[in-house]
Amino acid sequence: MSSATSQHTPMMQQYLGIKAEHPDILLFYRMGDFYELFYDDAKRAAELLDISLTARGKSGGNAIPMAGVPYHAVDNYLAKLVKLGQSVAICEQIGDPATSKGPVERKVVRIVTPGTITEESLLDDKQDNVLAAVVSHKGQFGFATLDISSGRFAISEPKDSEALQAEIQRTQPAELLYPDDFDALHLIDNRNGLRRRPEWEFEQDTAISQLNQQFGTLELNGFGVEKAVLGLRAAGCIIQYVKDTQRAALPHIKRIQLENINDSVLMDAATRRNLELTQNLSGGTDNTLLSVLDKTATPMGSRLLQRWLHRPLTNTDILTTRQQAIGALQDSDFTELAQYLKPIGDMERILGRLALRSARPRDFARLRQAFGQLSSIQAFLATIDAGLLSSLAGEVSEFPEFLELLERAIIDNPPVLIRDGGVIAEGYSAELDELRDLAQGATQYVEQLEARERERTGIPTLKVGYNKVHGFFIDISRSYSDQVPAEYIRRQTLKNNERYIIAELKEHEDKVLTSQSRALALEKRLYEGLFDTLLQKLAELFSSANALAELDVLCNLAERAETLNYHKPEFNQQSGIRYDRGRHPVVEQVMQSPFIANPLNIDTSTRMLIITGPNMGGKSTYMRQTALIVLLAYIGSYVPAENTQVGQIDRIFTRIGASDDLASGRSTFMVEMTETANILNNATANSLVLMDEIGRGTSTYDGLSLAWSCAEYLARNISAYTLFATHYFELTQLADNMNELANVHLDAVEHGDTISFMHAVQSGAANRSFGLQVAQLAGVPKAVIQAAKVKLHELESGETSAVPVSERTETQLDLLGMPNPVTDALHNIDPDNLTPKQALEALYQLKKLADK
Repeated sequence: MSSATSQHTPMMQQYLGIKAEHPDILLFYRMGDFYELFYDDAKRAAELLDISLTARGKSGGNAIPMAGVPYHAVDNYLAKLVKLGQSVAICEQIGDPATSKGPVERKVVRIVTPGTITEESLLDDKQDNVLAAVVSHKGQFGFATLDISSGRFAISEPKDSEALQAEIQRTQPAELLYPDDFDALHLIDNRNGLRRRPEWEFEQDTAISQLNQQFGTLELNGFGVEKAVLGLRAAGCIIQYVKDTQRAALPHIKRIQLENINDSVLMDAATRRNLELTQNLSGGTDNTLLSVLDKTATPMGSRLLQRWLHRPLTNTDILTTRQQAIGALQDSDFTELAQYLKPIGDMERILGRLALRSARPRDFARLRQAFGQLSSIQAFLATIDAGLLSSLAGEVSEFPEFLELLERAIIDNPPVLIRDGGVIAEGYSAELDELRDLAQGATQYVEQLEARERERTGIPTLKVGYNKVHGFFIDISRSYSDQVPAEYIRRQTLKNNERYIIAELKEHEDKVLTSQSRALALEKRLYEGLFDTLLQKLAELFSSANALAELDVLCNLAERAETLNYHKPEFNQQSGIRYDRGRHPVVEQVMQSPFIANPLNIDTSTRMLIITGPNMGGKSTYMRQTALIVLLAYIGSYVPAENTQVGQIDRIFTRIGASDDLASGRSTFMVEMTETANILNNATANSLVLMDEIGRGTSTYDGLSLAWSCAEYLARNISAYTLFATHYFELTQLADNMNELANVHLDAVEHGDTISFMHAVQSGAANRSFGLQVAQLAGVPKAVIQAAKVKLHELESGETSAVPVSERTETQLDLLGMPNPVTDALHNIDPDNLTPKQALEALYQLKKLADK
C-alpha cells in the first residue's frame, strides 16, 4: 500500500482513498454480492474469521491479497469480529452503476464497533452492551458508560485504581476508550475492545460542548453533574465517538446521570468474582446467583436484574417499596402478569434501533405484538394496590394509535429486510396497491400474449418468458425459425433457440418494470414514514419499556420467593446482621442432599466470628451465604433465610481463595496480601468482611502472625462485621481477651478412617481439622496418609525424627499403634485352625499386603 496511488487501477485508487480514512480498523468494501478486504485487512480477516486468503490480480505491479464475505451473511462475520474486540467500517455503493463513469461511488455509511452495535444478531440479549471511556488525573479517574440501545448514559469518578477496577468489573464494557496520555494502562491492558483516542476528545470544554449539543441544553446543571469534571471529560469522548461511528442522529440520548458512590453498597472486583454473582470462577454462567434468580419473561428484564445485582442500593425507602411490590404480587396471580409480559420481548433494544432508524421489518412486528399486551398489563395492575406497582403502571402508556398503525401497515410475517419490498400490508396505501396490481398483472398478460402469438404464428413451442437480465422475450426453437413473423426483433441467440421482442411486449415491459421500481420506492418511503410517526413519542416509548422491565424483575422476584421459600428481610437503623435458618441460594440448588440451614448473629457486641472446622465442612459456604443474603436484601429481594434483620451496610469485602497472577508477576500470596490490604485500608464499621484462610500462602509462623494481626486490626481498629475462617486454631484464643469476638465451628463426625460433615454451625472452637481424613476421601494413596499420621503424631507429641517418614519400617508404625493392613490381617488369622494349604495362602496374602 506504499506505492504511489497513480500506479493503481481506478477502483483500487478509490479503495485506498477510503482506507486511508480508517487506517486502524477493517474496511468491508462492497463489490457486488460481497464485502471485500484487501492487503493487510485481508490477511487479518482471513486469520480472525478463518476464511480463504486469495489474490485479486495486480495493482501497482504487485499481487493484491484479498478476502471476502457474502453480503447476505455479513452479520455472522461481524458478530465474530466484535466478540474479538474488532471494529469494522462498512463501505457501500451509493452511486448508480448505470450512470457511473469509472468505479461506482462508495462511502463508509457506518462503523461497527463492539460497544456501539445494536443489531439483534450481534448482541447477547441477556447482557448489557456497554461502551465506556476512562480518563485519569493525579491518581483519580473519570469513568463514563453508555448503552446505545437504551440511551442509558452515566458517569462516575472512582477515587483510586481499586475503585476503577470495581467499576469496570461491574459494567463489563464491550469497548473501552482511553486517551493517548492515559497513565494507568496496567489497569485495562488485559481487555478486548480497547480504543486509544486523541487527547482533545477528552478536553473539558470540548466535552461539555459536545454534551450540551447532544442534549439540546445550554448547561449541564439540570442533570446535577456539573462538578464531576473528570466524568464529563470521559462522557464527552463517548458522544464524539458514537457520532463518528453511527453517522446518524441519536435522539434517545437525552440525559446523563451521576452515579454517586454513597448510593450503593460497594463491592470491589475481587468480591464480585468471589461471590459469583453473574459469572462463576471458571468464567461461565452456570451455578451463579443470576442463574438461580433469573426466570424473567423478557431479555430487558434479565439485563435489569443483573444491573440490580451488581449495584445494590443503600436507599432503604426504595428497597422497601420493592419488597411491598413483591409481596403484593405474591398475593395476586403473578404468573398471569408473567404471561402478559413475555410477548413484550426486547422492547428496549427495538426502540434503540428505532431511534437510530435501523429497525428492521420484524422489529415493527414485535413492537406491534408488544403494544397488543399493554392493555392487559394495565388491567392486571389496576387490581393491585401497591405504591411502586401503581407508579410503574402510570409510566406505561398503551399507544392504541401505534398498535392500529402497525396492524394496518405491516404484514403478519414480514421479511427480514425492506430492501426487496413485500413489507407494507395491502390496503395501507391505495397508490402502492395500484402499482403492485400493475406489476403483478404481468403474469396474466404474458399468458394471454403467449396463447395469442402461438395461435397467430402456428409455432407450438413459442413461449413468452422473463428474466432480470434481458427482461421479457418470446422464445422460439430454431426448427421454427422460418415461421417467425417479420415484426419479431431478435434479442438473444442461444444454442437451440432464439429469443425475440415485439413492440407490444416491449411497451408492456417498460410499464411493468417502471411500476415495480415505483412500487418499491413508494414502499420504502412509507416504511420511513413509520419511523417519523413513532419517533414523535420516543421518550414516552422508552419510559414504558423501562417500567415494563422493572415490572418483569419484580414479578420474577415474587415467583422466586414463592418457589424457593424466600422470606422478606427487615432493615433497621441499628447495626448488625441477624438471620435464622439461612441458606446459600446457589449451593442449595445444586446439592443432592438437603441443605443444612444455619443462623447468624453479629452486632455491636459481637462484631467478629472466628470460624473453624474441617475442610469441606462448609465454612466458605456459610460465609458466602451471609454476603449473598445481605446483597439480596439490598436489591429489595426476599432472601433465603428467616427472621432476617439487616443494619446499615456500606461495603461488602471478600478475601476468599486466590491464584497466581502470572501476567503481573504476582504470586498467590501476593494476590492474597493485595486483597487483604485493600480491605484493611477501606473497610469501615458498617462493612461486611469475609476473610477465608489468611496467611496460608506463606510459612506457618508468618501466616499465623499475619492472620492474628489482621483479625485483631479488623476487630479493634475498624470494628467491621467480620466472618474470619481459619485453620490456625491459635486464633480462637483471641476471643478470650476481646469481647467483640466469638468462636463458632462447623462440626464433623469421625467413623474410623472416614468422616461425615455435619455442615451445622456450633458455638465454640473446633477441636481438630480432620485434614488427613479429607485427604483420604480425595484419594491420596494410603501409604502417604499413613506416613502423614506418623508425622502428625510426632508434631503433636513434640517428638521429631531425622529419618524421613518414607524410609521408616512398618514396625515403627506398629510400635506407635498406628493402623497397618499387615497387622490387621494377622489379627484375623487363627493358626490353630488352618490347613497347610490355607496357611500358605495366608502367607501369600500377607506378602501382597506388605508389598503395597
